[in-house]
Amino acid sequence: MANSHTKAVNKYNAANYDSLRIVVPKGQKEKIKAHAEKRGESINGFVGRAINETLQRDEKSGEDNTA
Repeated sequence: MANSHTKAVNKYNAANYDSLRIVVPKGQKEKIKAHAEKRGESINGFVGRAINETLQRDEKSGEDNTA
C-alpha cells in the first residue's frame, strides 16, 4: 500500500506530465544509457532533449508534416 508521500507524488505527476513508453531492440537501452551518462543526463533527459531538438530542426526546415 502506497504511503501519503507516494500518493502525492503520483497525483502531481498525473496532473503535470504525460507518459510515453518506448520499445527499443535488445542492447539499445544500454547504448542509450551510456551515451546519456557521458553527457551527465538520465535516459529520460536524453530522450526528451533528442525529441525537442528534432522537433525544432524539423520545424525550421519545414518538415512539420503533421496531419
